[in-house]
Amino acid sequence: MDPIDVVLLLAGLALLAGGGELLVRGASRLAAALGISPLVIGLTVVAYGTSAPEAAVTLQSGLEGRADLALGNVVGSSIFNVLVVLGISALIVPLVVSQRLVRIEVPLLIGVSGLVLLLGLDGDIGRGDGALLVAGGLAYTFFAIRRSRREQSAVADEYAREYGPPRRSARPVIGHLALVALGLGLLVLGSRWLVDGAVAVARALGMSELVIGLTIVAVGTSLPEVATSLVAALRHERDIAVGNVVGSNLFNLLGALGLGGLLVPGGIHVAPAALRFDLPVMLAVAVACLPIFFTGHLIARWKGGLFLAYYAAYTAYLIMAAAGHDALPAFSRVMAAFVIPLTFLTLAVLAAREWREQRRPAPGA
Repeated sequence: MDPIDVVLLLAGLALLAGGGELLVRGASRLAAALGISPLVIGLTVVAYGTSAPEAAVTLQSGLEGRADLALGNVVGSSIFNVLVVLGISALIVPLVVSQRLVRIEVPLLIGVSGLVLLLGLDGDIGRGDGALLVAGGLAYTFFAIRRSRREQSAVADEYAREYGPPRRSARPVIGHLALVALGLGLLVLGSRWLVDGAVAVARALGMSELVIGLTIVAVGTSLPEVATSLVAALRHERDIAVGNVVGSNLFNLLGALGLGGLLVPGGIHVAPAALRFDLPVMLAVAVACLPIFFTGHLIARWKGGLFLAYYAAYTAYLIMAAAGHDALPAFSRVMAAFVIPLTFLTLAVLAAREWREQRRPAPGA
């Protein structure tokens, strides 16, 4: 393995992380000045900003003919965001989940994940598929921002503590726009370096570009989500911590993958391996969010630990499958026959108990 390729990959990761941070910082402050609520900022501005690396890498990979890397990056990032980013954040502080997420965004994420799986059944995400996904992303953004305008008064007080009272001078706005522009520039350069380095490392290790996209590249492009949600959790900005993850996954699928299908000549090829395993796992992770979020509207520490354990199992499966390890069949049988059914049974019992509690009349009613 050429050390230069490793340096290129690490430098690309660093530029993506730095560019995402600058983009989020500038975009968040601009949105705050417009009076957008914390949850909506997490679902849109912060989520879209932290997902910009995924979009940059997907477009760069697709235009270079690295379709497996482009798809693996989006799917792997979506899985990583829920299982790892939310998992670690919940271990730091239990995350209170907004009722709006349970009623609107999580069902929407499940629907979009299922739609991507259906669109990929013919072997690619083509121009028509991409146009459909991008249109859905624009419609959702318009809906979220329009809804948020009703919450301006509460937002002004909350964000005054974070950014200070809004100023009428154009100078701060120009500074925030400069941060956004600089962040975008770093993202473009970082995505190019990351793709080149990752492809070289994949070849040297004898691993497929799909696996590299699902693991190394996916984790790298998710670094802004990790940083944003962890900082938000530490600051007890729980709406931003959870909204960032759900919004990022929506943008990964509607925006990043949609733009790839729309702009890449020939669309984004969907490998049979991704259809058999990775896309269904992505859908299952989205579905699992609903009962976990629904039970008490709280992501408790044990749920965060469960998320992390499942990501460890998913990564172990990918590594064993790539290496052709003898333990893979036994590992798959244990997960399919015992671990996954027991987990969903537990979540179903908790969800049923929560549903009964909500329907029970209040004392004295």
